[in-house]
Amino acid sequence: MYDDRIVTPMRQELTRLGIQETRTPDEVAAAVDQPGTVLVVVNSVCGCAAGNARPAVALALEHDTRPDRMITVFAGNDVEATAKARSYFAGFRPSSPSIALLQDGKLVKMIERWQIEGRQVHDIASDLTQAFDEHCATAAS
Repeated sequence: MYDDRIVTPMRQELTRLGIQETRTPDEVAAAVDQPGTVLVVVNSVCGCAAGNARPAVALALEHDTRPDRMITVFAGNDVEATAKARSYFAGFRPSSPSIALLQDGKLVKMIERWQIEGRQVHDIASDLTQAFDEHCATAAS
């Protein structure tokens, strides 16, 4: 487990955007196991990758089309919740940070650490907004 003095600001970067923090497997399942789309952000303390992932998510959420729900788990801290989130990412190895879009409980877009690390925030956000346009029907209010 990471020191809360380090983790708390990283959690807040996402919760300030309206992303629900899920810290238990039941909270993850409650968000994912219902109709519609859900963005799942696997947050982490990983230097440059997480430092790009969180701002990319923030930028993507400025887009007109967004998922119905948005949740986050914190790898290394919320171990069981993270494992539950990753159980929906069939075919992908554990990766943190990572960003997934699920529709009706099925994975439709996965962005792994290797697709975040070393890339520009705008490019990662563009990947997300393209997935939002393709799979989400909810316009931001």
